[in-house]
Amino acid sequence: MAKKESTFGNMLLALVIISLVSSTTLGFVYEFTKEPIRLVEINKTNAAIQAVVPIFDNQPATEMFKVAYEKDSLKFYPALKEGVLVGTAVESFTQKGFSGLIKLMIGFAPDGTIIDISVLQHQETPGLGDKIENSKSGFSAQFQGKNPESFKLIVKKDRGDVDAITASTISSRAYCDAVQRAYNAYMSSRKSE
Repeated sequence: MAKKESTFGNMLLALVIISLVSSTTLGFVYEFTKEPIRLVEINKTNAAIQAVVPIFDNQPATEMFKVAYEKDSLKFYPALKEGVLVGTAVESFTQKGFSGLIKLMIGFAPDGTIIDISVLQHQETPGLGDKIENSKSGFSAQFQGKNPESFKLIVKKDRGDVDAITASTISSRAYCDAVQRAYNAYMSSRKSE
């Protein structure tokens, strides 16, 4: 069997063939996994909504709408029971965490009272800032049943009503910021109705 000479043309042809096969395979894998990934995201969103609002009989994830707030927009998920609004889940965020982005799902009653809060995403310090998660501490319980109109969403150290997580004031402040952002957007959306 004769050995082919390595020329620029042969190397270029081999590289083009390898690139075409790789990109085609990647495209097929993307198309094959796109729908299952979308369904997982919808289920994750539905679980977060169920955790923060009362029992509902609609599909809040499919009825989602956005509300502009400051330079961003927040996602709103209305929860209905027999056609009556029982709560609204608001997906909020802040970049003020110790490690950056914190995303929360906050459930509001129609009057603006906080029903519950669930952490969707964060990268806070394990053992300290990660205590914002419901499974790691009772930090979020102090927000339940409170209306931010009278309950100052600021840590006590800054003359607010929120007990900060010990040794994690930055994460506590960021959490409050995300909740306040959601409340402000929620109230501004209620006024425009």
